[in-house]
Amino acid sequence: MIEAKQRKRKARSDGNKGDRIASMSQRRKILYGLFGIIVGLCVGAFLRTYRTLEIVSMCNSINSMKQRSALDIIGLQPSETPSNSQSTLVFVGVMTAKEFLQGRARAVYDTWGRQIPGKIAFFSSQDSSAPGLPLVALKGVDDRYPPQKKSFMMLHYMYEHYIDRFEWFARADDDVYVRADRLEKFLRSIDSSKPQFIGQAGRGNSEDFGLLSLEFDENFCMGGPGVIMSRETLRRVAPHIPTCLKNLYSTHEDVEVGRCVQKFAGVPCTWNYEMQSILHHNSSGSRAFAGNLKSKEVHSAITLHPLKKPALMYRLHAYTLGLRAQELRQESLLLHRDIAQMTALLQIPRINKNLAPGVPIFPQDESSSDYLGDHNVLGATPDLNRHRPRTLDELVEWDFIAKSLYSGMHPNPKRRIESSVKEGLNDVIREIMEHINNFSRQRGRVIEFRELLYGYMRVNSLYGQDLILDLLLVYKKYRGKKMTVPVRRHLYIQRSFTEIRVREITDGVVPSQALPTSPGERRHHQQHGAPSDPTGRFIDATGLDRISHRMKSLFNGGIERLSDTLGVPSGGGGLGGPERRPAPDRIVFVIPLSGRSETFMRFLRNFEEVALRQDRRTDLLVSMFVEPVESPMVVRLLDRLRVRYPAARINHLQLYGNFSRGVALDRAIRSAYCAPDDILFFIDVDMVFTVRTLERIRHHVIRHRQIYLPIVFSEYDPRAPGTILAEAEAAAMASGSPSEPAGGPYNATGAAPERNFSAPYAITDERGYFRQFGYGLAGIYKADLLHPDLKGFSTDITGWGLEDVKFLENVIALNQRGNQRLAAIAEGRWDPLAAAASLAGTGAPSPGLGDGTAGAPGDVVAPSEELAIFRAPDPSLVHIFHPIHCDTNLEEAQYKMCRGTKANTLGSFRTMDDRFSHSQPLLMYARSQSVPRGSG
Repeated sequence: MIEAKQRKRKARSDGNKGDRIASMSQRRKILYGLFGIIVGLCVGAFLRTYRTLEIVSMCNSINSMKQRSALDIIGLQPSETPSNSQSTLVFVGVMTAKEFLQGRARAVYDTWGRQIPGKIAFFSSQDSSAPGLPLVALKGVDDRYPPQKKSFMMLHYMYEHYIDRFEWFARADDDVYVRADRLEKFLRSIDSSKPQFIGQAGRGNSEDFGLLSLEFDENFCMGGPGVIMSRETLRRVAPHIPTCLKNLYSTHEDVEVGRCVQKFAGVPCTWNYEMQSILHHNSSGSRAFAGNLKSKEVHSAITLHPLKKPALMYRLHAYTLGLRAQELRQESLLLHRDIAQMTALLQIPRINKNLAPGVPIFPQDESSSDYLGDHNVLGATPDLNRHRPRTLDELVEWDFIAKSLYSGMHPNPKRRIESSVKEGLNDVIREIMEHINNFSRQRGRVIEFRELLYGYMRVNSLYGQDLILDLLLVYKKYRGKKMTVPVRRHLYIQRSFTEIRVREITDGVVPSQALPTSPGERRHHQQHGAPSDPTGRFIDATGLDRISHRMKSLFNGGIERLSDTLGVPSGGGGLGGPERRPAPDRIVFVIPLSGRSETFMRFLRNFEEVALRQDRRTDLLVSMFVEPVESPMVVRLLDRLRVRYPAARINHLQLYGNFSRGVALDRAIRSAYCAPDDILFFIDVDMVFTVRTLERIRHHVIRHRQIYLPIVFSEYDPRAPGTILAEAEAAAMASGSPSEPAGGPYNATGAAPERNFSAPYAITDERGYFRQFGYGLAGIYKADLLHPDLKGFSTDITGWGLEDVKFLENVIALNQRGNQRLAAIAEGRWDPLAAAASLAGTGAPSPGLGDGTAGAPGDVVAPSEELAIFRAPDPSLVHIFHPIHCDTNLEEAQYKMCRGTKANTLGSFRTMDDRFSHSQPLLMYARSQSVPRGSG
């Protein structure tokens, strides 16, 4: 009984314990559930509050915009009127839509919109909002197309709020570009008190014929390139806008506006053929202005239409700013010349800087940032005889321009006109024709350029470029007795050089693009008229990378403030440590070699003295084709150098087969002896260099942006004229082996001459020439060289030559894809602004074409993948002369290149004249060598 009772008690106890455990588990679940509900409610409340704040902020911005007065929207003071202000010439109303506010509208405001000689406002649908833009949300208007109601209501808004504030009123689209300076000059030449309706007149195309309900004497101003009306015209039309809206005869808003203006203002659109070039419409569609901008229309028009993509708007604006800078420099030059003429008439000595005691001619001297330039240089009168040579050596020879370019002192006397020269001639002729026709139109005539018949050109480094051009022109008279006559005219032109201008770039940031971050800087810029939006950010109106630049400025500013707080120098030297400059990038000299051990000894002495002892960050990689006799000596020389400099990277590759420079370079760049961050510099064994060479390589080779192809100085044949046809050389040429003496090219005694490679080389016309057409020496990062579109070096070319030309062609082909990129922008397949924002925010690789696809090799590449080619003469790189043998078994192109190089090394023009022109045997020998190749 007792045991049974105990068992019952134990069972009840276990049951109670299980009930307690179950109850605790249930309470725990309830607590967890309540906790999850509380967390969910908090998160939901936070998100809802955030969304509410966002909506409230948007509504506040819309309400604030609605509450702002019409004058506040455009930033006009109540006291400003056309009689007392220079900023009330014209009011420009830009029709846009909600979806284009942050794209096209922002691009318009960031470019030409801020330069208007008046005010600008954007007109969109009633629920539109765009902080930072002078936006008018028209009540009861939506963004449906065609925008007839929007157009008429915009004109009515102008009339209600600004009719007495401006002289002119312009209607523009958000895809038009306006040259503000030319617009001002144009409008100030016209009487604004009369009813004027200015635009490119139209009557519709063939598809619209008979459908626009236009009378025979009626027209309309096409809306695309812009429409301008005087204050009197708007005053007459605006009260009748409701009537015009009720009586629409077509779906074209510009046709209906023109009908309304003609009916109630009594003026048609300007019947003037010249308006097609003043207010220009490009019929290329979305690709308009995506190509070359050096055209007559771009240079002469006031408005350009259409620019459908914001990136094209920024590009065109940057180009027009360059044109404006040229115009200002020319005006400054003319003012300097006028001052020089006036001071001469007043008999003021040139050395005198004052008009009178205490009255300087120029208020600022060289020490001031407002210095106006060297007046003695800028005020000089143009004269083709400004430079008067005293000796024959000072004479600057002319180049003759025809179908080809002829130069007396050039290694290639007759050659194709270079693209840079051709572009410069086109620029000069275009500017001259614009200047001529500015006065011709006033007399009812126009002169057109047809052809450059011939010309002369020379460049004097002290004064400028002189041109004498014979032009074939066409004279057209369209007033009075009409006629068309071909005429020839000679132009005598001097393009004077101005003073040297230096623009400093610090850490890759141009100062003019720097954005102020501190409040004091913002106040300073605002006081001086720098454009900004309401958020306080300053706009870079000329660059496509303004978004990424702002991000970089914020990041760099934050790092600097954090460094100041922690006491860390911004240079990154550590806590309280000194600022440390980053180590320069390593250079790897890549040398293709086959034999020539004696010459290689000279190169190693040069490399040891300059690279190993002075620079200490330059490595050597020899790509060597093995030869039984000389290769062991080359390997021993490299081994000895490694022993003396164990920390240096001195390596070599052994290749077999027939020598090929392309194969040697291709194997070297794909080897493990050079890293992607290394600068590879392809050099030949005949070169000598200095520390300046290494500095230039590091300076001119920019990763992902630029490669360096130096123009080297090549020595002429230093031997006496009588040894050119020596029997030894003739025998060596017949045997097919180079005729280099055993001791090197300069020493016939067998001892290689010692040389101080740190000393500068004396560059003279008699010692050598700069090899313009040599591309074998090149500097490039390995990471750029392995780009899939460059394809390395061609490996199917035997011997020397042509592999560098093929490589250069690949680089040029890669860069020409910029035209494809412009087409992609125009067609909407790539947006560089979105790409810049993405890169600034994530640091990820550039997106492809903006359509969600990656940038495949066949797609348009990002701007950073273009490799600009930098070429410049480098007097520190000297090619030491060695005799050249051209194997007749070479390919035709290689053989011609070899013969041309050999001919260039014979000597200067004066040396050639001394050697050949007065020697009958040498002339006979030259004639005997001019037989066709392979005939013996």
